[in-house]
Amino acid sequence: MTDLDASPARSTRRLALVGLGCAAICLVALLALRFVPELLAGAASGSGVASWGGILDPAPTPTAADGVIDAEHPLSVFDTEHPAISGLAPDLLAAVQAAATDAAAEGVQFEVNSGWRSPALQEQLLEQAVADYGSREEAARWVATPETSSHVTGDAIDVGPFDASLWLSQYGAAYGLCQTYANESWHFELRAEAVESGCPTAYLDPTEDPRLQR
Repeated sequence: MTDLDASPARSTRRLALVGLGCAAICLVALLALRFVPELLAGAASGSGVASWGGILDPAPTPTAADGVIDAEHPLSVFDTEHPAISGLAPDLLAAVQAAATDAAAEGVQFEVNSGWRSPALQEQLLEQAVADYGSREEAARWVATPETSSHVTGDAIDVGPFDASLWLSQYGAAYGLCQTYANESWHFELRAEAVESGCPTAYLDPTEDPRLQR
């Protein structure tokens, strides 16, 4: 060791550096204690990106205001206080209500599985479809993007249970209601011309619908 290495000034600087290093380690530890449990909780809950002190916030979970329908409490087409129903295009809603009234006279009750959806809800459904089907190409056979979905514009309704969708597929043309996609027996849209000429042939799935190719 040289005399310079042993100087009081050099020793003081070394002690200062060691102190700064310890302070940095303590700061990192404190941050970990503060934020890591929150991040892990967010990941475990499946809520998306966990909050980091308000800097990174998870996307809000869609609610009834976005058109979410409680599967345990299906809606009637007359539940117009719910956004999923009130957000439908007026002509479509009127046609579905007329059809539901006539079907009920025959003992068939319509339930609405999905109606109007917000872009946020549509995006969530699309991302879930990608996860379920493994690719966006396959998911596109079942779920449109928020920019192209007829649910987001209020121009589509999904009707259940099976006997109701079957009734509507058989008699819906009289109300201008047509099954749009062969792989979605529950999905109906308004085609006013169908009252006179009948419903057009359904697309095999949404990827064949030219309206969605934008």
